[in-house]
Amino acid sequence: MRVFVTGATGWVGSAVVPELVDAGHDVVGLARSDAGVRALTATGAQAVRGSLADLDVLRHAAASADGVVHLAFIHDFTRMATSIETDLAVLHMFCDTLAGSDRPLLFASGIPLLGGSKIATELDTSAASPRGSVEAQILPAAERGVRTAALRFAPTVHGTGDHGFVAQLTDVARQAGHSGYVGTGENRWPAVHRSDVATMTRLALEKAPAGSVIQAVGEEGIPTRTIAEAIGHSIGVPSRSVTAEHATEQAGFIGTLFGADLPASSARTQDLLGWTPVGRTLIEDIEAGAYTDTAHVG
Repeated sequence: MRVFVTGATGWVGSAVVPELVDAGHDVVGLARSDAGVRALTATGAQAVRGSLADLDVLRHAAASADGVVHLAFIHDFTRMATSIETDLAVLHMFCDTLAGSDRPLLFASGIPLLGGSKIATELDTSAASPRGSVEAQILPAAERGVRTAALRFAPTVHGTGDHGFVAQLTDVARQAGHSGYVGTGENRWPAVHRSDVATMTRLALEKAPAGSVIQAVGEEGIPTRTIAEAIGHSIGVPSRSVTAEHATEQAGFIGTLFGADLPASSARTQDLLGWTPVGRTLIEDIEAGAYTDTAHVG
């Protein structure tokens, strides 16, 4: 299958691309720079230069592909509405381009923010999450002959080299001199290893039915106190309870999210795709040094 991948050189995309290449797919990745082109060609993929603003470039690449995996997103939490608008413009264009072809369109989303300690499943809607509106508008393109599938990633897709939430929480802890968790730290944080996400995405591309909701979750919910303690131990600072206000003041949106209870399941996804997460746990990665200075900087 000829597959066009946006976000191909990002944290998730740079694992998905070689997974697809190794499985025999012909991959074309979007690259914003010469360095990105070199990184893609080194994996055996082809590259096309452009960004999410280049709709004509994206349209042409999608039209000549047998399927699209849309992983790119502008991660600017100070302008989330603008990022969502850009994402929707790209996805609506992909839907129009692929309409009537039954070709797959996989797109990145997020775990539903349900609250009330309920474990989020594939049957729950994502209306309360920042990207829930994207799912609501794009999944119905299945009725237009597009094999849509929402890839709901856990808030932490971890591994050595991760610059995401846990890396930022580690930096905050280093600067503050302590690793904080909100209240008792019993609230839960779902996670998944990057290698497991790559396998899951390939399987979803190959066999997920139209309109599918796929949840990339390896661990349903790790107590945030356990995460904070592991972070503190890894960088040599104590862990302690903080207020929700203090967490937000120190870490902004991430601190607020770290204080929420966000358990999530991937049981239906595992049954649907025949997928079993086998990568290291988040705590194993932290203890192995995945978030020390030398591991995640660069």
